Amino acid sequence: MSVYSWLWSGTLETAANPYATKLGTKESAAQRINFSQSFNGLAWVIGPLIGLYIYGNQGAAPGEKLTSMILPFAMIGLVVLIVALLFLRLPLPEISEEESGNAHGILETSPTEKSTFHKPLIRHRHFVMGVVSQFCYVAAQTGIFSYLINFVTDKNQNPRFDVQNGPYFLSIGFALFMIGRMSGSYIMARIKPARILAVNAGLSILLLPVISMNLGWVSLIALYSVFLLMSIMFPTIFALGIKDLGAQTKKGASIIVMAIVGGAVFPPFMGHISDLYSMSVGFLAPIPLFMFILYYALKGHHVRS
Repeated sequence: MSVYSWLWSGTLETAANPYATKLGTKESAAQRINFSQSFNGLAWVIGPLIGLYIYGNQGAAPGEKLTSMILPFAMIGLVVLIVALLFLRLPLPEISEEESGNAHGILETSPTEKSTFHKPLIRHRHFVMGVVSQFCYVAAQTGIFSYLINFVTDKNQNPRFDVQNGPYFLSIGFALFMIGRMSGSYIMARIKPARILAVNAGLSILLLPVISMNLGWVSLIALYSVFLLMSIMFPTIFALGIKDLGAQTKKGASIIVMAIVGGAVFPPFMGHISDLYSMSVGFLAPIPLFMFILYYALKGHHVRS
């Protein structure tokens, strides 16, 4: 991911994610943010296919790589400009800190509970652990996303696919990711988000060894299943992490978004393990990360006074 896309994603998510959690009751915050973030999955599905259409699997000639990138980045810039203009015209409601408190039920709590909203962020245990969990999640997600093509084209895999089909495999994975978020937002109307997060993290822990066993189609299906299971993790951890932060919600949201730095730290480590052993063994590396997410879903997300 380019520096530009990291900056765009970080800025947008810092503003939009807490906004989505405030447009309704705090009980349905995770449901709303999962639904709203389902649509970035659509872009992930279409993006690799657009790249395939533009380049046709043809690499740029020496000295022409920069020129070859002008068209897609110009298209991205145009789309971003159009989106910005649309938001300028839309009559979106402004949410003040006081309204944020009302939206999250601050004014309906007891005096003892109200005092927790004025604690420093570092003393909100569920928030601190949420930041760590988000670091772990983005680290695991980026590693698994990054090495999908390496996995399906690895010479030790059976079946083994040609690298030219890589964009199709990415699009399939991202389609499952989008489906997971949409279905997850629906399920959260009936089952608590933390419980769904725990189940998905636990299943991911069980499936990663299956991926590493070189079981052919079974391992490939397990890998795609992890894509599906990961889909709800980022928005759910985000909603749980900023819960009941009151006037500190915006600051807390920005810190949780900064946890995406895990996506820069972990993939080289996963790649190093793959170089030492094999691509399949590399998929064991994210297990400790999902174990921490599982703990957060079971215990760490609870708000303490």
